[in-house]
Amino acid sequence: MSTIRRALLVLASAVLIASCSSSKGSTGQQGNGDKGAAPTAAAPSGHGGSIPQGPGLQPAYRVQPQPAPGSCRYRYEHDQPLPDPSCTPGALNPKATQATLAATICRSGYTSGIRPPVGITSREKDANAKSYGYTQSLRDAEYDHLVSLELGGDPNDARNLWVEPPSPGHAPGSGPNNDKDKVEARLHSAVCKNQVTLSAAQQAIAHDWTTAEQVLGIAQ
Repeated sequence: MSTIRRALLVLASAVLIASCSSSKGSTGQQGNGDKGAAPTAAAPSGHGGSIPQGPGLQPAYRVQPQPAPGSCRYRYEHDQPLPDPSCTPGALNPKATQATLAATICRSGYTSGIRPPVGITSREKDANAKSYGYTQSLRDAEYDHLVSLELGGDPNDARNLWVEPPSPGHAPGSGPNNDKDKVEARLHSAVCKNQVTLSAAQQAIAHDWTTAEQVLGIAQ
């Protein structure tokens, strides 16, 4: 065999080996990429993480579907009613943030400008009472925003609304009058005075409104 022919054979073998190695390396890389891909993280929601964002103010509110009848259960702390976190985890108005306090929740007249009309909420309240199995007089129950409007709660997201039974000692027939309302007012004042952050107040009241002030360190 001539020297030139031998050189050509050696060169062809080297090219073939390099081609095979490149092909195996590429295949192995692709396989490792598929197996090593991290699963997509689920967005946190409810009390275990961030409170869900709602749609916020709408040009025209519509009656929102409620959880199935009998699917929600009240909880009680210090004899006070709390909603079922699986039905009512709360929902936030995306326009109300720490950066927009002066233009939103700390502005006089803010809540009246975003509150849904009674014609919408009265129908939702009837359906939500069935969700929670509430059979007492609806005149004494409040259709409550878990994260109140004055704390940046969403105005008409079903996740933020529940039929709140009267607080202990409530006089039957006297209409809605709940201790939670006083807590909401004090938290609102603390946020607007920069004593606590809006997010901290929202998390505290969504988790358990009866302990929100103690958790935030503003209990009287």
